[in-house]
Amino acid sequence: MSSIQDVQEEIIGEFEILGDDKESTIYYIMELGNNLPEFPEEERVDANIIKGCQSKVWLTARLEDEKVVFFADSNTDITKGLISLLIRVLSGRNSQEILNAELEFIDKIGMGNIIGSQRSNGLAAMIKQMKLYALAFQAKQNV
Repeated sequence: MSSIQDVQEEIIGEFEILGDDKESTIYYIMELGNNLPEFPEEERVDANIIKGCQSKVWLTARLEDEKVVFFADSNTDITKGLISLLIRVLSGRNSQEILNAELEFIDKIGMGNIIGSQRSNGLAAMIKQMKLYALAFQAKQNV
């Protein structure tokens, strides 16, 4: 499996191809959301909604072979695309890797200019929740 840094470099490269075309970039982000696996209907509960997102974003995680695997969905295409990028970088990693991850691709692709302040806050909330899952799994493993 590629390292977190390698995956981030892949994403940066993909967005560089789009250049400064904001419309194409937003469309591409929305397309990425279509790659998420189907999210189980029974997981669409309030407890799995990320607080701090303007849109509804459901996020769950489970531990598989000491790796944290994330599952998510959203009621908006752009937010679904954003969470799919985070899952691409962080899912399938051990807890410590997730906790130590510096998600520099977000700034390097100019995400703040693309999505605006409200969605930037939501993106930060998504990252925080993913790191909280990693912390919880790490605490369980160290018991």
